[in-house]
Amino acid sequence: MNDVFFQDPWWLIVIKVLALFVILLLWTIFNVWYERRLVGKMQHRLGPIMNGPFGLAQALADGAKLLVKEDFRPQHTDKWVFNLAPVLTGMAAFTTWTVIPFGGQVEIFGVSTRLQVTDLPVAVLFVMAIASIGIYGIVLAGWASNSTYAFLGAMRSSAQMISYEIAMGLSIVGVFLMTGTMSTYGIVEAQQAPVIFQVPFTGMQFNIGLMGWYALLLAPSFVIYGIAMVGETNRAPFDLPECESELVSGYLTEYSGFRYAMFFLAEYINMATVSAVCTTLFLGGYLPFWPLNLIEPLNNAWLGPLWFVIKVQLLFSVFVWLRGTLPRFRYDQFMDLGWKRLIPISLLWIVMVAVAPMYTVALAIVLVAILIVFASRRKQQQERVPPVDPDEVFDAFAGGYPVPPRPGQVLPELARVIRSEPAQPTESEER
Repeated sequence: MNDVFFQDPWWLIVIKVLALFVILLLWTIFNVWYERRLVGKMQHRLGPIMNGPFGLAQALADGAKLLVKEDFRPQHTDKWVFNLAPVLTGMAAFTTWTVIPFGGQVEIFGVSTRLQVTDLPVAVLFVMAIASIGIYGIVLAGWASNSTYAFLGAMRSSAQMISYEIAMGLSIVGVFLMTGTMSTYGIVEAQQAPVIFQVPFTGMQFNIGLMGWYALLLAPSFVIYGIAMVGETNRAPFDLPECESELVSGYLTEYSGFRYAMFFLAEYINMATVSAVCTTLFLGGYLPFWPLNLIEPLNNAWLGPLWFVIKVQLLFSVFVWLRGTLPRFRYDQFMDLGWKRLIPISLLWIVMVAVAPMYTVALAIVLVAILIVFASRRKQQQERVPPVDPDEVFDAFAGGYPVPPRPGQVLPELARVIRSEPAQPTESEER
């Protein structure tokens, strides 16, 4: 137990925790400004340009406004649960970062340590567990608000988490099979191994210094995790728990002031968290980009946080890009994507990696070919539209959501208005 939690002196642990807390707060403020500016560029706007250089102080001013804003609570809410929910979500968002490695082995005040608060033999499972605890804050917020909109948003969020956390968990099983460890530091170090290219049917091998990032070696896992992490964070196009067109603001409807700020802070930290986990598992963590890793001064442990932050920020940009370009999914389509697509593909990929872990690139190509064949067959089946029975009553809500009638079908309320048969010409028209 001591080897796990107490590798460093107590004063160094305190420094790491305080530094991590300050970094996350400042990073979140920057990400709020960054998202507004990037979305503004996508929409041919300027975004925030007032209050400080480049509008950087605008996000800080908005945060200060939320802290001093009137904080009221509806009369018929559960007081203790209502106040506990945002605290629980915020604590879960901060706790996850304790096992994320920012850099390798360095020396601080004469003590050899890692740029990481702590590490665990099951650090990745710890991240998944804490992420699951964060959803309790959302569910409790929806229940304690005593509001239909908030409760529906909380139920959607819980269903969304259950659906996509399965796919997310299955996507990282391949990483465990390749590395043989669940330690975040061990996974990053395992990706330092170079990729050896071999010419088919010859004994020729060559090495260009490319590191074995699992985004390349386990590309299907990387893609599945990327989709699941967007669904896990309730971000567009998967922001169904708080969609304004249906649920006002979902589980946030009754919150304001500091408690709303806690949820707002947790959302942005969670986006950075899943991006950091993705960076750690698939993008080499704090390791430099190729071919920069071949330059010895740039392959420095103290530069690890720089490479780590750049990778996380690029993944965060993907969140912003999706928000600015894609419309919101329909709820049934969102559930179908998780249960009927991502989970079966993840299970098939795990079996393929377990059978032949040395040929993952070839297996990825085979998996893509299988998916293309199934997609083409499904498209052919959908194109074979059965003939429409004119005597059959058409129900637009038979599938649970409204669908338009096909050619030849008529809505029941319009059956007496719209003629199903062509009108016969009159005698005057015939003349």
